[in-house]
Order: sequence, then structure tokens, then C-alpha cells
Amino acid sequence: MSAHVEVVSTDLRRAKVKVTPGTYLVDVLNEACKKLNVNADKYELKYRQKNVDLTGPFRTSGLGPGAKLELVQKSKSASVVSIALDISGKRYTKKLPNDMTLWQTLRQFESAESDLNLTGRGAPKDQNGGQLYHEAPVVNIMGREYSALEDLNKTLSQCGINSGSMVLRLSFKLTEKTLFEAMSSIGQFLKDVEPDQPKTEEPKPAPVAEEPKTERNNAEVVEEPEAQSNTEPSIQPTETAAPAVTKEERNPPGDPMDVDEPQSQPQPTSPPTEHIDRLLPTSVFVAPTSTTPAAVNIQEPDSAYEPTIAHAQLRQQQLLQKAQNTRLKSDTELAAIAAEEAAKLAKVTKVEIKVRFPDQTSATWVATPEETGAWLYQAIRAMMAHPDQPFKLVIPGPRTHVEESGKKLISGYKLKGPQLFNLIWEDGASVEARKGGFLKESVASQAREIVIPEVAQGGGLGEGESEAGPSSSSSQAKSQKPKSDLDSDAVKKKMAKFFKFGKK
Repeated sequence: MSAHVEVVSTDLRRAKVKVTPGTYLVDVLNEACKKLNVNADKYELKYRQKNVDLTGPFRTSGLGPGAKLELVQKSKSASVVSIALDISGKRYTKKLPNDMTLWQTLRQFESAESDLNLTGRGAPKDQNGGQLYHEAPVVNIMGREYSALEDLNKTLSQCGINSGSMVLRLSFKLTEKTLFEAMSSIGQFLKDVEPDQPKTEEPKPAPVAEEPKTERNNAEVVEEPEAQSNTEPSIQPTETAAPAVTKEERNPPGDPMDVDEPQSQPQPTSPPTEHIDRLLPTSVFVAPTSTTPAAVNIQEPDSAYEPTIAHAQLRQQQLLQKAQNTRLKSDTELAAIAAEEAAKLAKVTKVEIKVRFPDQTSATWVATPEETGAWLYQAIRAMMAHPDQPFKLVIPGPRTHVEESGKKLISGYKLKGPQLFNLIWEDGASVEARKGGFLKESVASQAREIVIPEVAQGGGLGEGESEAGPSSSSSQAKSQKPKSDLDSDAVKKKMAKFFKFGKK
């Protein structure tokens, strides 16, 4: 049974495309664009203001015979889709742009997983071994197979994958070509189709960099066999050759200081002291003596928590903004945002870090961009009463675990201002360490109390009240009236107008 659908472009041109239950909608798009003489890579189909899934056949799309589809332009920037590669029941997931070809997609999974070989597989035809023949990859998308090189060179968008997530089921079929012949033909095909393809698919640039060196060395051996032995030391890094030049310039031959200078150089004493100073905290605080939090003692009137009309209007604006459709940021915009955030982090020269210990004592350090998580762990252990007990540092809120590694604190955890860390005992910590004091006696003796600034309770002075006291005039009495009462009076006057329907 055959039917047709009607595709309407933005300039109201129409194209009828015959379909069967097994016709894939991506073929419908290609046929309609061919009739309308437009590029199918720049358009997509919509039905009743909703994007049509182009990967499936017509029978599963929910479209009826004679359905009118809209031909609209796609976004110029590539969208990110979630691809799940299914290989014999085992899945690998990765987020990729939809302008990447199927062949590049397989190469991306190969580079991410070291144990995968998807594009260069070979197997013998006989059980006894012998010549290896190429096993060509076969990509199955919603029942449609892509196995030829021309099909694998199609982008995800050309296969109908423009948004969301999709499962690619991969299988292999044994061909009649040997593995060497197949690899050479594939390489030649990729060079003809995309000349820049080898540049983007080099997962390991190190071997490529070594090959020119060997070719140059071989060429030098053929041309000047005697000079090769003299040129080999020059291949060493320049860092080893630079000190030799400086020594000759500083100490010419025959200088009596040539022997004494190396003995006088390795005598600096400042690095050990600098290393110790970096581990010392800037301040240490004792645990609070009161069990009641200080915030409980601050009293505010109930009117401070009553919402006003301005709050309601702001909430309505926020709801309207969330209800509007917003365009997702492109890869270029996301990269620009990431670069801007990295630039802000690069400007941070120091950050104050406060670590709160299990017994409610705390200490502060000043971290520079070079400080790492290992430095902070080392500084804490230097002041612990039980430095051998395991613990971990957690940033409150998202509960980010700060690792004891070489990861930078400011750039790695995006610290832009003062930050609080909580120290939590690991499961292997002893009961003595948990119940006893955290700081050792020499450090605890230098701890001081936290000074809490006094905050004026009750919201301070009123709007119409001065330091000399309230005025008796009527104008100041009106100004002393709370803003919430003034807003409620204005609302009552406005609402009274709505009930005067029959009066003029």
C-alpha cells in the first residue's frame, strides 16, 4: 500500500512525495528537497510545530496519508547529540556533534576506548589461520544499515539524527578484500572525499613526529657518514646544552674559580623555610563555647518576611521568562563561556581557605594559583594530633570531594573567593581520634576565639526616623508608615474600581 505526504516550504512551494510503510522519513526529506531544488543538509521537517524524527520509517512516525509537513531551516550551528554504540550487547556512550560522519563517530569511540578496534578489524577465513581479510563495520540505525564507505561518510544529521539520543548497533561482516587492500582503499577514499581528514583523526601525534626524525637521520647517514656521529649529540634537548655554554662564558679556561664555583652554589637555605611557611595557617580558631547558633540570637520583625507587590511582580516576570522557548547555546558559545570563566580564574591571585574540623575548631590558609590539594592535606596533617588517621575534605553545598592529588585548588575547583572546607573522618579513623581534640597542643595553645560583629536588631532606624527621635508632624508620620502598608492601600484603591461596573 502506497500513499503520499505533502511537504510545504517556507515560500509556500509544495512537493508531494510517495511513501510506503517502510519508507524512512530522512528519504522523504531528501526527495522533497530534491524536488524543491534546495540543500537537504540545511533543512528539517516539522509536523504541527513539532520536529519529525527522521530516523524511523513512516509506519512508526504517527503520520497519516496526505499529512502536510513543514520544511524549515535547521540551526546553522551543530547540535550535540548523545550516541550510544551497541556492540554485541555492550554499550559505550559519548556526546558528539551531529555534523560528524559515521566513520568519524567510530573513530571517536576507538580513541576513547583503548580496547576497541572498529575500523581496522581483520579475521582469517579458515580456522587454520593464514591471510587476514577485512571485517567491514555495519552500522544499524532504526533498522537501516550503513555499510558502504559512501554511507559511512554520511553525517549523523544526514542519517536523521539531529537532537536527543540515538542507539547505533554495530556489527561486522567479512569481506573478500584482504586487510591491507581494504586499509589502503579506505585511506585513499577518505583523502579523496575529505583531504583534511587525516589531520583531524590523528589520535597519537607522537609516532608521526618521530618518523621525520628517522628519515632525516637516514638521509644524513647516506650523505655524510662521518658527520653523523658529530650531529647526534645536537639532537639532545637544548636545556642540557645551555648550561655548558653558560659555564664557558662565566668561567673561561684557566680561571682559578672554575673548581670552587660548583662547591659554593648548592648552599641555599631559603627553600626549606619557605616550604615550612607555606604550610603554616594564617589563623587558628577555637570551637564555640555556646551550643546555640549565633544566628538564633538575631531577631527580626515578622514584617521583614512578608512578601510585597514588588516580590509578586518579580516572581511573575521570572515565571514568564521560564515559560519562553530559549535556544540552546552552540558549541562556539559554550567555548566562549568556558574561555571567559578560565580568564576570570586566571586573574585570581590568592584565595582564603577556611577548614572546619570535626571538633568545631577551624584554621585558615591563603592559597595561591600554584597550590594543590596535596598541599592542603599536608598542611592539615602538620597540625593534627593524630596525623596518621585518614580523612577527606568536602566543599559544602554540592559536596565536592577535594582530592589529595596534584590538582590545582583555584583552577581545578573554580575558587574565586573565600571558601569553606569541611573535614570529615574516613571509616578507618580510630575512636581516639574522633573523640579527642583535633589539633595538637602546640597549635591549640595559639588558637583564638572568633569575633562575631554586632548587628543592629530590629532593622535599624525607620524611613522617617532620625537619630534625634521621631517627629510629631503629620508628614513624618506618613513617612514612618511601613512600605507594605502603603502598597496594600494602593492595591485596595485599584481593586475598588473593578467593582463599580454599573456606575459612570
